[in-house]
Amino acid sequence: MAKIEYITKPPGKVLEEFADCRARNSFIMGPLGSGKTVQVILKMLELMCEQAPVTRETHPNYGVRLSRIIAARNTYSELFSTTIKDWLEVHGELGEFKQGNKEPPTHKIQFKLEDGTTVRSEVIFIAFDRPDHVKKARGIQTTWVWLNEAKEHSKSVVDMLDLRCGRYPSMKEGVRPTHYGMIGDSNAPDEDHWYYRLAEEERPEDWKFHRQPGGVYREGDGWYLNTKAENLHNLPEDYYRRGLQGKSDDWIKVNLANEYGFVSSGKPVHPLYTDSIHCLPDLYIPNNDTPVVLGFDFGRTPACAFLQRDSLGRWICFDEFCLTDSGAVDFAPSLKRYIDANYPHIRFRGWGDPSGDNKNQANADTPFKIMRAAGIPCTPTLSNDPALRRAALELPMKELCMDGKPRFLISPKAKMIRKGLQGGFCYRRIQVSGEKYTDEPDKNEYSHPVEALEYALQGEGEGRQALSSGQVRRPIRKAEMSFSVF
Repeated sequence: MAKIEYITKPPGKVLEEFADCRARNSFIMGPLGSGKTVQVILKMLELMCEQAPVTRETHPNYGVRLSRIIAARNTYSELFSTTIKDWLEVHGELGEFKQGNKEPPTHKIQFKLEDGTTVRSEVIFIAFDRPDHVKKARGIQTTWVWLNEAKEHSKSVVDMLDLRCGRYPSMKEGVRPTHYGMIGDSNAPDEDHWYYRLAEEERPEDWKFHRQPGGVYREGDGWYLNTKAENLHNLPEDYYRRGLQGKSDDWIKVNLANEYGFVSSGKPVHPLYTDSIHCLPDLYIPNNDTPVVLGFDFGRTPACAFLQRDSLGRWICFDEFCLTDSGAVDFAPSLKRYIDANYPHIRFRGWGDPSGDNKNQANADTPFKIMRAAGIPCTPTLSNDPALRRAALELPMKELCMDGKPRFLISPKAKMIRKGLQGGFCYRRIQVSGEKYTDEPDKNEYSHPVEALEYALQGEGEGRQALSSGQVRRPIRKAEMSFSVF
């Protein structure tokens, strides 16, 4: 069988292993500039050439190596600006590229090999903008799927595309696929991403995840250049050294060091938060002798934050409980079961959004009444003014205790709140020239648990100096004092 030769050897050990890998689904994760995307494009060409030709002389496709590729990206803007651009820069001369009308952009490839056979393949470029666009994948008959920037694709899209591979060519075309599956490239995703779960925990059969060395690595409080990084001779001089300048640790960790992590594209609501400073290295076990404070944010995505104050006066957010598409009627008993199962011997007091005292249009119950009926203490805070809530968290975040550490820390167990503080709870960037952001934070999966945390701290009196001196503060009622959950 004819085999295409690389003009140059893959510039790195992991790149070479990825190029030679013939697992059904193979992925490569690497830092910016590591050459992973180009290696995927070269690998796809090699697979086209490895496809067995039609051998039946009477068949119209006799001597042809048939294949089809779906090149997938998460948005059309990125599909055209990166995926299509990168593909055509490498393989543009191998065939005709068409776009327009109702058909997706397609590159039709055809060329002859030295053994006399013909490679005939089509590369169809499709964007999957949202999880509901999974319907685009239905009916696709393809040989391979290229998941460009795999971490940007939802798991529902990946699951559907996985089952579309190997369906072309069929015996109708005269031959079955020699190799088929998904091939993907990606920067490092977060630790709760499907990519991380499959690569590091589940490791499904016939899936292979290749991980390149980072361009930099961390030692102590500093970042250092990694001499084992791949593709260095194809990069501009001092590429990674210059890449470190003016970047946050979180950004460097993901994009240059190739470590799993979270990076926000918006403007963080709480810019004082630094994960390496405010996040505990290990899980926190609450003290049964000290009350735990609960914070609540209601609505259709209710959330609860768990905090405890230690002997130094430090607040530690050690857990969270979140639901989606659920009201207080479902949230209250679910939270109660979680508390009973995990913290059966702890006393609690709770604070929440004052709007939670508004009556439901269908009955006279309010979220606060529903929570109390379930045995969960819950009292409205003085105000739901966002500025006051932000101050309630920012003050302990920037102040230090006697041991030199911040007066607010978070446990890794509170994943959604942690990501929200890292920038998931943010002001969305406006698509105009310059750096401009929305006036109000985005209401998303991270905003609700972080606001629950803010309500808890506000209820406990944090940030009260942010109140104007003329504002009257009401005394704490007995109903707001700590009591146990039964």
